[in-house]
Amino acid sequence: MSENDHLAPDHLLVIARLDFAKRRARKITNTASSPAIPPFPKRYPMSIRVGLILFAGALGALSVTLVSQPATAAEPSGAPASPYVLQMVRDDSVHAELQLSTEQIDQVYNAIGEVDPRWWVNRIAPLDKQANEIRELTAMLKARLSGILSDDQMNRLKQLEKQAAGTRFVVHPDAVTALGLNDSQVEKLKATFATTDKEVAKLQKQVADKELEASEAAADVAAIQARERQSLVGELTRDQQAKIGTLLGKTFDFSMVKRTYPRAPEFVLNGAEWIQGEPVTMEDLRGKVVAVYFYAFQCINCQRNFPHYQAWHDDMADKGLVVIGIQRPETSAERNRERVLEAVKKDGFEYPVLFDEESGNWNAWGNTMWPTTYLIDKDGFIRRWWQGEMNWQGTPGEQQMRESIEQLLAE
Repeated sequence: MSENDHLAPDHLLVIARLDFAKRRARKITNTASSPAIPPFPKRYPMSIRVGLILFAGALGALSVTLVSQPATAAEPSGAPASPYVLQMVRDDSVHAELQLSTEQIDQVYNAIGEVDPRWWVNRIAPLDKQANEIRELTAMLKARLSGILSDDQMNRLKQLEKQAAGTRFVVHPDAVTALGLNDSQVEKLKATFATTDKEVAKLQKQVADKELEASEAAADVAAIQARERQSLVGELTRDQQAKIGTLLGKTFDFSMVKRTYPRAPEFVLNGAEWIQGEPVTMEDLRGKVVAVYFYAFQCINCQRNFPHYQAWHDDMADKGLVVIGIQRPETSAERNRERVLEAVKKDGFEYPVLFDEESGNWNAWGNTMWPTTYLIDKDGFIRRWWQGEMNWQGTPGEQQMRESIEQLLAE
């Protein structure tokens, strides 16, 4: 594997979607500051200004998150298939907002366990298939939740889903009906959203091609999003604006949300073998922070990460961190068990290693490249991942991942 076999680290991917994940815990993800929302004109009657203020508060100032998970950019504008419910329903702060009982939380975890494996690997599917799968999984989850939550809890969840969708919520069918939007308004709003998506996609490409700094792109995206907000306000009548607060309900602080990714897949042992350390399951590791990485021992980018993994083990194992390496072969030598074990000893690994000879774990994780490093919290939820060499060309990736581990240990 050549030195060029890498992907941009997760903090360099500019993703400008209007979902709550872009405003969630800043401690774990790198998030650019949001522009302030312009004050609303005082000429509006108080009831309308209150509705607009509630709308603004629920949306927050649109922000830019620099994370690794791609946005579902192929969604038709105005008819998004965004995983808002899939994301938020696993988080403690949302459980508290919905006032779920301990029994209900257990039932919710069982419900998300039915959709998480498909949702996790869906991130590597073609974009059109991603959108269809998200719609199907969201429908499945909502059906299960309807039998777990009370009517009031389900209604509040629907309000949170609208808040998470940002400005885009207004073209959802139920919002169109509730606000009384006509066909012309809907088409104009969809056109506005499509323009935003096109402009943001252009900026994303410029960042990926290193034609534009992420900080510059963030400022440009903020301006684009501010224009979208103003277009929305200008398109709605005063009566329609006044109804927004009721639709969204009390503003929820999405910055409290920490968990937005699936639970980590269980280790697959069919066609795999623990060649160092005692066999362990993800269930066994509850209460621990886990760093799982996929590697191939002849991969130069992997080799440059090896000292970081060992340092994490040395520095934080006694604090509750478990490091696990998963060797998934790329070359014929890497399919030789003895060669793999020899490399484990030579490279000085002092933590468990799983030899994923038949790629069962690679497939379960939806992994696409060597090396990839995942961080899992004490409840087994994936919280962050990094594709490629962490310190590639001076990027301080190891430091950032170490800081994330320390934050997860402190939770």
